[in-house]
Amino acid sequence: MTGTLSTTAPVTTGLYIGGQARTTDDVLDVVDPARPGVVVGHAAAASQADVADAVAAARAAFPAWSALSAAERAQQMAAAVEGLADERDEDARVLSLENGKVRHESWVDALVFEIRWHLALSLADEVEATTVLPPAPGIPVRTTVAHQPIGVVTVIVPFNWPIAILAASLPHALLAGNTAIVKPPPSTPLATTRLVQRVAEKLPPGVLNVVTGRDAEMAGLIDNADVAKVCFTGSVNGGKKIMEMASRSLTRVTLELGGNDPAIIRADAVLDDEHLDRLYAAVYDTTGQICMNAKRLYVHRSRLDEVVAGLSARLEGVVLGHGLDEGTTMGPLHQPAQKAFVAELVAEAKASGATVLEFGELPGGELADGNFLRPAVVVDPDHSLRLVTEEQFGPVIPVIPYDEDAEAVRLSNDTWAGLCASVWTADADEATRLGSQLQCGYVWVNDHGATRLDLRAPFGGMKSSGMGREQGIEGVRAFQDTRSIAHAADETEQEGAAG
Repeated sequence: MTGTLSTTAPVTTGLYIGGQARTTDDVLDVVDPARPGVVVGHAAAASQADVADAVAAARAAFPAWSALSAAERAQQMAAAVEGLADERDEDARVLSLENGKVRHESWVDALVFEIRWHLALSLADEVEATTVLPPAPGIPVRTTVAHQPIGVVTVIVPFNWPIAILAASLPHALLAGNTAIVKPPPSTPLATTRLVQRVAEKLPPGVLNVVTGRDAEMAGLIDNADVAKVCFTGSVNGGKKIMEMASRSLTRVTLELGGNDPAIIRADAVLDDEHLDRLYAAVYDTTGQICMNAKRLYVHRSRLDEVVAGLSARLEGVVLGHGLDEGTTMGPLHQPAQKAFVAELVAEAKASGATVLEFGELPGGELADGNFLRPAVVVDPDHSLRLVTEEQFGPVIPVIPYDEDAEAVRLSNDTWAGLCASVWTADADEATRLGSQLQCGYVWVNDHGATRLDLRAPFGGMKSSGMGREQGIEGVRAFQDTRSIAHAADETEQEGAAG
């Protein structure tokens, strides 16, 4: 255990509204998931008036920001993230303290923000692209179809990868000409607020604002008539609440919600160390707390023992501990309630007679009361168990045998979710065939997981896993309205159309 943990001074963050830092009398106490009694920081708790001020500031900044060309906005946005990496080590330390995950994952979290930011800026030439529809028989007009920004956008991010997830939408919204308010999660507000404020300080006042606080005071970020869109990443129930609140003012939403991702491992799958390492990471990264982690493994019966042995061999090396301890390979779950939920799923599997393999040793000392849970593999559980039907969001995976590909596809699709999936096979044609039958927004072949995502491609879920798409030009268009301008065609154009 690193000796500096107990003496590290708490981190304090405020609000950033209209180009000005703002403090509040009320604050959120941020605790360490590995040491639930230890407060590692304090974040400003915005009032309803603060929230209204943030919306007003963003609205006031919108006319001038949207009047710039996409190239001009991209130039300012590129300058705003210069030097961001200078604080990455500290951002990662703070995020590990408040989130619980290992430092390396926190460091990558901040890195991905910059990668996504610059990928968004590479789309600047496409933002203002237009399509011209010439006159046609019976249609005596020449119509230009263009795109325009929608206004103020609220971006709400979750606790698990808050900084990286923020950049799946924020730079696209700004590049499109919108202004934005970022709401970090109340349980992990510190690192995200620090980073966003550093970016906002280099943009015109009001273009980018950050507000932290209790959810009870945050309704104005969603149902205020001056908010054009809310982009939310979180649980399915959270998405339903956001959608209900947004309906009051007909505010548009993009929702990236939970997943119950299947991975189909065919009889011909390559299961060498490289592929098993990928599979292990797909399941257990961030202690299983990623929406697009693999949540169900459907393994051809002939390869079942091999997959179980491969995962078990890797789990035998797991070291549970504090995310800032260099020897730690897996941190705690973020919340005590989530630890209790996942423990219930494992207990139900044991009671049902399924084979449950658990690994690692729970830490003691000052970490004894932390939200730690031993990672597990559950072999051949009944399909009706909650471990299979619900999103575990923890370090446990059901490994389920199948005999025919059609059976694996049917079981994979038999769920409320439709976020991601993967097919593991040596046959590229079969991968495409099966992948096209899976009801989800993103399919990997011989891979799976957040760190393996193509950050240029549109991303989003089907069914209860959400609506709308982030990333790529589709992610930019999600923050634009389509406008058509029709010019009456002259006689020459009309004659050409008729001819």
